[in-house]
Amino acid sequence: MKKSSIILLVIVAIVAILAISMIGSYNGLVSKKEVVSQKLSDLDTTLQRRADLIPNLVNTVKGFTDHENEVIEKVTSAREKLVGANSIEDKQKANDELSESLKSLMVVVENYPDLKSSENFLNLQTELAGTENRIAVARRDYNDAVKDYNSSSKKFPTNIMAGMFGFGEEKYFEANEKAQEVPSVNF
Repeated sequence: MKKSSIILLVIVAIVAILAISMIGSYNGLVSKKEVVSQKLSDLDTTLQRRADLIPNLVNTVKGFTDHENEVIEKVTSAREKLVGANSIEDKQKANDELSESLKSLMVVVENYPDLKSSENFLNLQTELAGTENRIAVARRDYNDAVKDYNSSSKKFPTNIMAGMFGFGEEKYFEANEKAQEVPSVNF
């Protein structure tokens, strides 16, 4: 074999290896981006489930209270913001607002023993607690997928593919700062 033929075969082999590597990197990023999208969809579903429970909870509380309109309006407003949120930042902010308004609603409930013993209210409260657990799991799964995608898109040589094809960094769904505070319990 001629020396030029060997050089040509080596160049073709190197180009083929680089092409296969680039295709693998690109496909890996696409797959991981799809997992992030799917996990975000799962998170949206659980947030929507909570949002769907809120009107029933609000109506139950309304039936027992006459003068707690401000708290009920805050819960309703926060729910509407969550349902209308599009970006991860808006969802995060609306979720935090809804969580805070639900805490206020539960404080109001403490003043109404008949409401606390209502079977409908107890069932809604149980469903809401279960949904909160689902949200925590969905948020963790989403953040795990974001971590996997972001770390893959930053590693060499995949970062070259990420830059060439516009695979940007995804944002985490983080807890608000108030979640770090330890609640005070007074008897």
